[in-house]
Amino acid sequence: MKTFSEKRFKVLRRALPVLFAAWSVLCVASCSPAGSNVAVLWTDRPEFAFYAKYFNASQNRYKVEVFHHYFPVRRLRDSPERPDIVAASWLQGAAAREFFMPLDAFVTGDKRIDDAFYSRLLAKGNFDGVQYLLPVSFNAPLAVFADGRSRQIYSPLTIGLEEMRELGGGFNARTGAAFTRMGFSPTWDEDFLFVAAALFDASFMEAAAGRGTLAWNSANVERAADFIHGWITETNFSVQSAENFTFRFFTVPPANMVLLERVMFTYMDSAGFFTLAEDRRNNLGFRWIAERDNIPLSEGAVYLGVVRDGNAPGAADAFVRWFFDTETQRSLLERSHKFRQMETSFGIAGGFSALRPVTEQIFPRFYPDLLGKIPPEDFFSPANVLPGDWAAMKERVVLPYLRERVVQPDGDGILPLESRLAEWVRLNRF
Repeated sequence: MKTFSEKRFKVLRRALPVLFAAWSVLCVASCSPAGSNVAVLWTDRPEFAFYAKYFNASQNRYKVEVFHHYFPVRRLRDSPERPDIVAASWLQGAAAREFFMPLDAFVTGDKRIDDAFYSRLLAKGNFDGVQYLLPVSFNAPLAVFADGRSRQIYSPLTIGLEEMRELGGGFNARTGAAFTRMGFSPTWDEDFLFVAAALFDASFMEAAAGRGTLAWNSANVERAADFIHGWITETNFSVQSAENFTFRFFTVPPANMVLLERVMFTYMDSAGFFTLAEDRRNNLGFRWIAERDNIPLSEGAVYLGVVRDGNAPGAADAFVRWFFDTETQRSLLERSHKFRQMETSFGIAGGFSALRPVTEQIFPRFYPDLLGKIPPEDFFSPANVLPGDWAAMKERVVLPYLRERVVQPDGDGILPLESRLAEWVRLNRF
């Protein structure tokens, strides 16, 4: 359950006080419409306040002003205001991309910048042969363990669900009916349940009809749920045993549980792991969670789009070209390190850079844990295009269904996912 994830224990530490202070200065700097040389950028990522600050200081012709919106897509739909640039999650759905202009000029011709991108991420911003969005950053799932246990894991890069289950089962220890150690329970973090479904090819995506509807492979969702149910009831004895262990021992952050050898694995995404305190991270190891060399990337990858009919096309163009430059991002990482922003925010815009040379060659300088641990490009599997309100849909419909389903054999007595989604869409039209 998310209640027991690392996130809960890091809320205060990761409040990003410095980021938001700088953000506030930028956001109140101007209340008037942007001029022809001043581009307005909407984002749900606080790091862009710093990026705009450095861009503005790098030249004296253009300026970028940053404004925070939790759901920029909804803001685009509901407000008569228009920014020049949007950098956020959930921009790929049909309801969002109609607001963006083609960016083919950035990926063709003499000044093309597409060669540096992870190609599969770039492709997710291309629709009907037109490049509407450019990828900014992404995260991936990790199995985290005490560093001394690395030798028990078959691959130096990845670990699969079956291997986690087998090694976790071997780690289990009981006194009577009560567990004193438990290798891993999939119910400890609901996001892990979704990762497992993705590895079983659940294929959640925006339906062909678009406009907020969802499609998925029902048979594979049920296969994933059955596998997890077997993990809980066979490897970990029973649902109640896992719940009792959780209630008894989960009084400290999961990473600490790993270091205490109370559990063998904990699930984290890359942003969570690489913002752990360095003294803890030094004693931890990790593997990318994968099946058949397929690492499912988190759905919240950040993309950037330039809005049609913006007020400052020249400034928008200049910022995009500046930001998607390898040397620019190297400089941004250096500044983040210098001002200790890496303690609260990972990498570029909270994730690995979508520029392959930055992630593969520059990130390991600032995150030594990554030396020799970055998988080949084709291992990274981006999420499908999802509706603009996917974050709410996932939290309120998909994850609750998975939580209930994995503890019930054959889904007895559980309202089907189709029915839940239909009711949610009826009440929450996007």
